[in-house]
Amino acid sequence: MQEAAVSHAKEAYALLKADADKILKLIQVQMDNLMMPQCPLYEEVLDTQMFGLSREIDFAVRLKLIEQADGKALLDNLEKQLNLLHEKAKQS
Repeated sequence: MQEAAVSHAKEAYALLKADADKILKLIQVQMDNLMMPQCPLYEEVLDTQMFGLSREIDFAVRLKLIEQADGKALLDNLEKQLNLLHEKAKQS
């Protein structure tokens, strides 16, 4: 039973990480091809995606599939990467 719990926890984290990576790629495509970070649509997409991911993480934490600290670290890492993209776009 313990092995199944560990397996589910790893799978949950991998799925959340994949969703975070998708958000990063989506924002990168928007910045590269469609719009600038000052655009209200960009902000709306980013806010919506980040909110959705945070809710997924909260759900996984409540199910005890991941630790709250791991979920927070995942969000923090994504925010850092998005900030780097934003800074890069401002320099262009």
